[in-house]
Amino acid sequence: MAADYTATPFVGRTFGVTVSNLTKKFGNVTVLNNVSLEVRPGEIFCIMGPSGSGKSVLLKHIAGLERATSGEVRIGEHDAADPETRTKVHLALVFQAGALFSSLSVYDNLALYPREHKLCGEAGIRERVMHALSILSLEKAAQKFPSELSGGMKKRVAIARALVMEPQLLLYDEPTSELDPVMGATISEIIATLREQTAVTSIVVTHDRDLALSIGDRVAIIMDGRIRATGKAEEFRAPKDPAIANFLTPVIDLKNPRFKQLENNNE
Repeated sequence: MAADYTATPFVGRTFGVTVSNLTKKFGNVTVLNNVSLEVRPGEIFCIMGPSGSGKSVLLKHIAGLERATSGEVRIGEHDAADPETRTKVHLALVFQAGALFSSLSVYDNLALYPREHKLCGEAGIRERVMHALSILSLEKAAQKFPSELSGGMKKRVAIARALVMEPQLLLYDEPTSELDPVMGATISEIIATLREQTAVTSIVVTHDRDLALSIGDRVAIIMDGRIRATGKAEEFRAPKDPAIANFLTPVIDLKNPRFKQLENNNE
């Protein structure tokens, strides 16, 4: 059974997220180590960190796609790992690669979920799909196939597909990856605008410093599976922590390049 859906898209209660002492191990490798953070209802919360730091694994726990070794994630008062939570919370995940079905048109990609779950009749599905497409200025792309879309359009379609689910919690996994700076800025504007229009809580995993510091209400930096710092976005414009400063504003040093340092560290 799916959560009840409204007659008018994108209307509903907004949820916050609480991560408490979350640890995740894959065999002998600890990917998340006692991670705790709180995302307030209705805010844009950005999670940043180097590759392999555990941020995408953290997002999967929030989405209920991974089971914790210890600790917990709660969406409002609900356990994120409990399948029953999906009957109480509208949650949508925008995948990094878009995950569009290549054999379906844009319209049918968006209509697939409500059709499969029999959320409403075709008239209601059309209203929901076209509303989402209009928000992302994609109405003219409704009958196109993913192969006919640019990278930026695919990202927008993926976000529109998430909106069809009337999300109260919207999760983004690297939404600006593989995009040029202008399209990356466009996606950032979309995320911020959607929060204003729908009051949805947004959690964004990203490497994009400009996105996080321009639209994030708060930012968490995760390194080596631990939360290194959490604060308002403006607090990270001139970070005092050398490790965070090196991550957010790395200096290119041709006389002592990083790959040489890595070689030395591995010897």
